[in-house]
Amino acid sequence: MQLKKVLVIRFSSIGDIVLTTPVLRAIKTQHPDCQVHFLTKKSFAFLLEANPNVDKVLSWEEHKDKLNSLKSEAYDCIVDLHKNLRSGKVKRSLGGPFFTFNKLNIDKWMYVNLKRDRMPDLHLVDRYFLGLQALNLKADGGGLEYHYTAPVDLAPGLQSGGYVALVLGAAHMTKQIPNEINEQIIEGLSGENLVLLGGPAEKAKGEDLSKRYPHVKNYCGSLSLDESAKVIEEAKAVVNADTGLMHIAAAFKKRQAVLWGNTTPKLGMYPYGYQEFKNFEVENLSCRPCSKIGKKKCPKGHFKCMMQQDVAAICDYILAS
Repeated sequence: MQLKKVLVIRFSSIGDIVLTTPVLRAIKTQHPDCQVHFLTKKSFAFLLEANPNVDKVLSWEEHKDKLNSLKSEAYDCIVDLHKNLRSGKVKRSLGGPFFTFNKLNIDKWMYVNLKRDRMPDLHLVDRYFLGLQALNLKADGGGLEYHYTAPVDLAPGLQSGGYVALVLGAAHMTKQIPNEINEQIIEGLSGENLVLLGGPAEKAKGEDLSKRYPHVKNYCGSLSLDESAKVIEEAKAVVNADTGLMHIAAAFKKRQAVLWGNTTPKLGMYPYGYQEFKNFEVENLSCRPCSKIGKKKCPKGHFKCMMQQDVAAICDYILAS
């Protein structure tokens, strides 16, 4: 099938949109004359505006009540990389051929609720390509991409390759590295310069840590996403949880230690496209995974999936970089 114009759908969020970049690149490189339009939430449009493999970014908020207006674009097909009610509404409104992927909702439900692991050993990105076989799109092994919206300078006081980035924030509490574990990591990496990354919610926590540990600099709540991405790109290594910045670090192929809390790599969203990372999990917890995305608090109250992390092994891995 020769593609001339394609609509790709992924509404959110940061990491999930970064995970679509191998598909976008495959469409453009394997169908160089194809126009690629991307439908997403307005708040995430900036992630695609500088992507050379996207010709037009469309806002869901601007089109949700007038989807028929998109019919005039005469898309060859729709590539649905979200596969929810909203993307279904788009497909029904536009008609025409569409392609999507196996979301494995039943397998995920059984894994989370019954702890019956039927999940395939396959990354989400590779499941995308399986669903797009009819379009003859092939993964090129190039991994993920992150594109800055404008040239970005490294945060003041930092030297490229002279520090380790420690990410404090995550969208859900049960994905976040607890402060006690952060402190142990900071103490275990006492010979390294450490840079703390996170949003406004982590600012006070970061300020406290930077006051107590002289080798720590806090940038939580003071950097844009592009600026945080630049800190990641120039870091010696990264300590992360299951976050959007984890996927950005993967796009830059950074060595990173990934601490998994209530989610697990078996859900298929670990760093993609390179081998310079290591997953750290607390094994043999009967309560894990307790969610496929995260929760506001640990349902059991003990948060063992993070509190029992092997900090010494994490620090050894980072120090070996």
